Amino acid sequence: MATAAPAQPPSKAWEANHNVQVMCPDCREMPANLVEEFSSGDMVCGSCGLVLGDRIVDTRSEWRTFSNDDQGNDDPSRVGDGANPFLNGSQLETSISYTPGGAGRDLHRAQSKATAQKNNNKTLLAAYKEIGAFCDSMGLLKNVSDSAKQLFKRVDDNKSLKGKPQEAIIAGCIFIACRQERVPRTFREIFALTKVPKKEIGRVFKQLEKVFNEQQRTEEEEARAKGDEPPVVSAAHYKTTSSTKAHDLMIRYCNNLHLSQNCTAIAQELSSKAAFLGTLAGRSPISSAAACIYLVSYLMKQPKSAKEISQVAGVSDGTIRNAYKHLYADRHKLIDQRWLEGGKGDISLLPTS
Repeated sequence: MATAAPAQPPSKAWEANHNVQVMCPDCREMPANLVEEFSSGDMVCGSCGLVLGDRIVDTRSEWRTFSNDDQGNDDPSRVGDGANPFLNGSQLETSISYTPGGAGRDLHRAQSKATAQKNNNKTLLAAYKEIGAFCDSMGLLKNVSDSAKQLFKRVDDNKSLKGKPQEAIIAGCIFIACRQERVPRTFREIFALTKVPKKEIGRVFKQLEKVFNEQQRTEEEEARAKGDEPPVVSAAHYKTTSSTKAHDLMIRYCNNLHLSQNCTAIAQELSSKAAFLGTLAGRSPISSAAACIYLVSYLMKQPKSAKEISQVAGVSDGTIRNAYKHLYADRHKLIDQRWLEGGKGDISLLPTS
């Protein structure tokens, strides 16, 4: 009786071994005891001293310090900061220092005259530092801070708003950047941050919008004249902002009031319905958002008083109650039955005032 041949294991597909291993031909140790002597640029076997390679490139970081050698505890590190896209020039120039009684006075004067962009960069750095501090104090993300810096640089490069205080321009750039990044802030909040009057912020905002739109239109016309495609949307591309709506403020206000995600979504939907029906026509976005939150919080059994909401939204509780009366009058048109399914909401819990 013939027996079946044993099954052969499946052969593994051939693969090239690209691992390059260096070993000493005399010692043949594995792993090899190799020492890199960066001072001479040689690779040497640590066991027998045989030189296995020369002109080795030092791939280590080039951070060096001379703090122990220089007088005055100066530390001229050989490695500088990376290039900053928000500053002008290559930023790779060498600065010639000058100390009284030392050499290099004429060179220092010549370099100071040649580097005209240095003072401008100092002004930009000071403005960027102020923008970063303002954005950090408001808890804004880095993309908002970078957008505001980009807008400020465009204004500074084109000298568009000569004579305007720098604080007002910074406030306007932060206001526009918040809108562009879909985290809008009100004039009142920007005023509380920068101490620039609300009317001044509004005037600067309108001027900045006009300047940026004209710049964008000019760039597109120049591109078409050259036969190129219009500039694509990028970090330098200016997006025209729209006015802040109550819907845009809901997430931040509801989070500060510790309302649930479902309650936040319903408040957003209610604000959109109220805007469509014109229930709160003529009301500011802040008072509209606060009134919608006031109604939804009671409707969804997470009641928040008008005083609590006023502390978050920055409007008086009387304003919230007056706006709420209009919502309460149209409650049957505004409240969707889906919100009440399963006992999640109860329209009878709504206060009359």
